[in-house]
Amino acid sequence: MNIYVDADACPVKDIIISEAANVGIPVILVTSFSHYSNAEQPSGVETIYVDSGAEAADYRIMGLAKTGDLLVTQDYGLASLALARGCIVLHHKGYRYTNENIDELLQSRYLSAMARKSGKRTKGPKPFTEEDREKFRELFRMTISH
Repeated sequence: MNIYVDADACPVKDIIISEAANVGIPVILVTSFSHYSNAEQPSGVETIYVDSGAEAADYRIMGLAKTGDLLVTQDYGLASLALARGCIVLHHKGYRYTNENIDELLQSRYLSAMARKSGKRTKGPKPFTEEDREKFRELFRMTISH
């Protein structure tokens, strides 16, 4: 198993890296060049930089991910593609994408986009909380220990 992280706006990279290191699972951070860093990554962590284009990270992740790999993303479209490939997919707020919930998530995203297109204002995501961090940590630990 490899762990792929859609890393541009991922607030739980530190949890992923430390927990994966505890069990020896490789982590691949996929991020745009606009987030380039010279910082040394811990052993077992690789950073892949992609163009800043809209889906560049998604395309790279889907080019690399295999059945049974784990992906962390907040992108419902990428989650849907990864589920179809047989990946385990987690959201940083501590829930797992499944074949049972992905259609509803994609539908709500679509309806919000249509509302915005017609001039309506929609609510953005709720702020990321410490409770979300801990919920993610528990789900992530449970997922990688199986």
